[in-house]
Amino acid sequence: MLKQLVNKLGLFIYALILLFVSQTASAQLRVNVELAVPLLIEESGLYFAADFNDWNAGDPEYQLQRIDDTHYTAYFNEVPEFFEYKFTQGSWTTAEGTPAGQPFPNRIYSAGGNEINCSIVGWEKQIEYEISVVSIPENTPHDAQIFIAGNFNNWQTNNESYRLRKTIDGSYRVRIFTDINELEFKFTRGNWESVEARPSGKARPNRTLIRSKTEDSTTLTFTIEGWEDLNGTLSFYSFYDLLLLFSVFQGILLMIAIPTLQSNNTDANKWLLLTIGLSSFSILFYVLSNYNNAVQSFPKILFLSDFVLFLYAPLYYFYLRKLLFNARHLPSRWYLHFIPFLVQVLVYLPFFLQSDKGMLEKIMNQEYTLVIIFLATGLAGLIWNIYYWNLFRKSINAYSEQYQTNFSFEQNLSYLNTVSIIQFICLAVWAMFFLVFGLSQISDFDTVTLQENFIDLIWLAFSVITYFLGYFAIHQPETFKAEPSNISIFDDILETKVSQKILEVETEKSEAESKATLEPIIKDLEKNLIENKPYINPKLSLSELAQQINTQPHLLSKAINEHYQKNFFDLINGYRIDEFKRLAHQSKYQHLTLLALAFEVGFNSKTAFNRSFKKITGITPKEYFEQAKK
Repeated sequence: MLKQLVNKLGLFIYALILLFVSQTASAQLRVNVELAVPLLIEESGLYFAADFNDWNAGDPEYQLQRIDDTHYTAYFNEVPEFFEYKFTQGSWTTAEGTPAGQPFPNRIYSAGGNEINCSIVGWEKQIEYEISVVSIPENTPHDAQIFIAGNFNNWQTNNESYRLRKTIDGSYRVRIFTDINELEFKFTRGNWESVEARPSGKARPNRTLIRSKTEDSTTLTFTIEGWEDLNGTLSFYSFYDLLLLFSVFQGILLMIAIPTLQSNNTDANKWLLLTIGLSSFSILFYVLSNYNNAVQSFPKILFLSDFVLFLYAPLYYFYLRKLLFNARHLPSRWYLHFIPFLVQVLVYLPFFLQSDKGMLEKIMNQEYTLVIIFLATGLAGLIWNIYYWNLFRKSINAYSEQYQTNFSFEQNLSYLNTVSIIQFICLAVWAMFFLVFGLSQISDFDTVTLQENFIDLIWLAFSVITYFLGYFAIHQPETFKAEPSNISIFDDILETKVSQKILEVETEKSEAESKATLEPIIKDLEKNLIENKPYINPKLSLSELAQQINTQPHLLSKAINEHYQKNFFDLINGYRIDEFKRLAHQSKYQHLTLLALAFEVGFNSKTAFNRSFKKITGITPKEYFEQAKK
């Protein structure tokens, strides 16, 4: 009995094995293809694309084996009983077609055998481009394989169908078939880590070809200038980037040093710290965004440096208000200065919420929406910063006018003028960028390199501003505060102290004062200047001098203007020049230098002394003494 059960079990297992083998055999499909026309790309091979493999035109698992020049074959297991399919040369730009080059309809397989025999009679007609790389970097490995990746092959970095073959003349060539109107591509050595770059190793934008401008060309030549993973002697950073990084490093040091300074500009320096911090980190993000490794790790870094476009100008404006004027509080509508920045955040927010992979695809394909947003943001930022640069200029001019009316000493604000010049250079180059970009859209000129150079120049000039701001904050501990005035359309109608309002009312009354009322003031003034020599005080102000002769500042200012036809600044410096010339002829002062003697009579700097001397006498101090000797 047991023996019979064992025999029956053996027969059952054997039947199962036969069934499994028969089902496996029936699931295997043999495909035989005969080429009636040669391959478009000889090295590409032949591929089987069907609905059950997601129509993958270059799936290596479905590549047919070459038997001879015209015959190919392949075995596929576990195929469905019904499917649609086509043959390609590795991409849909090289799919089979009719003899006339028209698209070939999908082939259909219905379970009716374990073998497919078919013939390819033509290829779908596409525009043909012959790409030739005539020069590669010297540090390219001798065994490197060079590929082309673009929007015509889904940015595949190592597709064998798009590998460039080295020719007898030393160039690397590949043929591309596509009907895409505008091609975007880059050269790689098989992956994105080894993608082509600028000579410095920094990332370069996608190359582009427009069909209407290139379809008649037989061979398009290119030069690869560098590789992102082979950056030459400066390793990871180029010399240009080292300059930017040095600016970042100095900015961080200033953010540490400035709060420790003993300065009357403490409130202004808080805004200065925000300005320097924003500038430094924006420059850092810009440097990192030029390297593929950083972008691959965090694609959103491309957006971070853009936030400086709408934040820098308001912060710097508030710094000037605190530094130059008695603006103890922010304007009541201060938030209006930051509305463009908030709009920018809202526009960029959808991109920050995307996955890194999705963001990389948009960047790689230079998606139209992304390009438009960057261009629109850049143009709006240019207009916004031009408006604020005009505010900076008005603020400095208003300050300069006020100190000559109320103070006898000259502030060293040359650094602010220098910063304004650098800012103007940035704006001018910025405007040139959009001008060149506009010309590139209506002409055949390739201006990509020129546009890149403009952007690099803008950031380099912008990085220099940090040096001047930091130097001034350390070497000039205080600045005279002028009266606040309405400059920006976003500020209060007028932010003026009550004392200033009273002064304006009294000034209106003083216009009715008679000339006789001013004459005693002039006499008291001249007596005080001769006997007490208050002008030797380098910090002498109009209010202090008015107090010495017991009169109102506005009356003293009016008396000086009408009697001497000068402002307070020029009057006091005139007395200082006279005193300088008198002391210069006395023997006990012969041991002093000209500058030391200038300090003796009340000047606070060499520049102020030379400028005032030339303005009042018409000659320089050196020329004056040469004439005196004669």
